[in-house]
Amino acid sequence: MRKPAVDAETIRELIEAGLPGAKAQVQGDDGVHFEATVVSEAFRGKLPLARHRMVYATLGELMGGAIHALQLKTVTPDE
Repeated sequence: MRKPAVDAETIRELIEAGLPGAKAQVQGDDGVHFEATVVSEAFRGKLPLARHRMVYATLGELMGGAIHALQLKTVTPDE
């Protein structure tokens, strides 16, 4: 069995690197479907769609490529 092209830890690292100060928890065992909870002060005052776009931007070409689905929960630290 070959290793998935991307794993939950890699996604977590990319999100946290792309959104300084963010904390992400990512789960997903099949290598293509993932769930992430991302906590970031940068989300303050932004609508959910804008928050999701910020996270997608950290993942670049992986979205729609190696990552087929990413279910997101995006919150500020006090939410």
